[in-house]
Amino acid sequence: MSGEIRYSKDVEKFLLKHRDLAQKVISALEIIAQNPHNNTQDVKKLQGYENHYRLRISKYRILYEIRENAMLVIYAYKADSRGDVYKK
Repeated sequence: MSGEIRYSKDVEKFLLKHRDLAQKVISALEIIAQNPHNNTQDVKKLQGYENHYRLRISKYRILYEIRENAMLVIYAYKADSRGDVYKK
């Protein structure tokens, strides 16, 4: 099952600002989109949220949601350093 990857404006800005990490983030999310529940990436489920996960790449975290309706969608909605990504 292959899925679509969507990015929030915040994640798009993060990828433009951190061009050195952009390809790593995109590649990791593509792997997750291929098989979201069995992957080799550094992924953990977020407590208290259904279908929300965090991907760790270096000192940065990318938060995403898996939406499985008629089509699988990986929605990356926040990206920042470890200390700032979980702040509202």
